[in-house]
Amino acid sequence: MALHHAVAGEVVKLPSVADSETKTAALVKTASFETIHLVVRAGDHIPEHKVTGSISLFCMQGMVIIETEAGEHEMTTGEWIYFEPNETHGVRGIEDASLMLTILFDQ
Repeated sequence: MALHHAVAGEVVKLPSVADSETKTAALVKTASFETIHLVVRAGDHIPEHKVTGSISLFCMQGMVIIETEAGEHEMTTGEWIYFEPNETHGVRGIEDASLMLTILFDQ
């Protein structure tokens, strides 16, 4: 189910990761930030990469491994992490996971 980009003040209900049709979807993008409902299925791998802005990642459901230059970190429901701009990171799905990814376009 694709989500449209939200407008300011709009309430958006995110689909459950338990629904096999739920996919990653951009929720909003402005000049200052972007928020994405990131769905990582068990066995999926997002290779290590860098983002030019600061990012935060909140695990709403499931389990992933966060790969960084410092090592691997297990991340489960209710946990949050952030990265400085241009910090290398990757994500590996252990269980089907629903994450909230926010990218701040540092000025």
